[in-house]
Amino acid sequence: MNRARDTVKHHIYPARYFTASPTWFTWNKLTATDIHALRAERGFEGQDVYFHLNHPIRFIRLVAPIVAIDDINAKYTILTLDDGSGATIEVKIVRLAAAVAQGPTRRSNTEVDNTTIRSTLGTFEVLIDGAPVDIGMVIKAKCTISTFRQVRQLELQRVSVVRDTNEEARAWAELAEFKERVLAKPWSLTEQEMNEIDESMRAERSKGRERERKRKEVDAKKEEKRRRHDEKAERRRRREEVDMAVGALL
Repeated sequence: MNRARDTVKHHIYPARYFTASPTWFTWNKLTATDIHALRAERGFEGQDVYFHLNHPIRFIRLVAPIVAIDDINAKYTILTLDDGSGATIEVKIVRLAAAVAQGPTRRSNTEVDNTTIRSTLGTFEVLIDGAPVDIGMVIKAKCTISTFRQVRQLELQRVSVVRDTNEEARAWAELAEFKERVLAKPWSLTEQEMNEIDESMRAERSKGRERERKRKEVDAKKEEKRRRHDEKAERRRRREEVDMAVGALL
């Protein structure tokens, strides 16, 4: 992507239209340099949404060799990736607290199911699919985006090891195709497309209100049934008290 081109101001659509963007639900294929060039826009602070041209981007796919593995602390491990694009980027692996990691449904001690941190006295390893990874190995990382101390960073969500040069070459071809097909030009919506989205949202809100109305009706019926049951039980209790009182007088 061209950094100079991305400094040109492009129309940012309201967030309600983002679901129609070709980048919104996609693992966007980018390089490390591309990721650092993504823009934060006013009005989207704290939402981890960034922009290339006017494309809203949340999810990243990056294919690159590991150049550093750092055991930061008990919560984070950092992989530094260098894809040869002119910049490196840090990928953060979030480690789980011991009590959570030992839960019966957990397959790893990180937030990524196939990624485990093995840390003992004198030993530190990152394992992907049960195998240790090392400097120089190429991985395919799918990540969300964050910023730490004003520096762009990625948070690992899914990962696999790239096994051979053919797979790596395919990944680079996919990257080039995605950038040419999607990212080379601004995202645009016609007025009709926006109207259709607005109408769809109005219809969904109407359905939501109808679902809420029906839910309240069901809750009201349950409450009325419970009230009648309680009243019946109270009448029965009073009759039993009267019968017991009469019996005591005989």
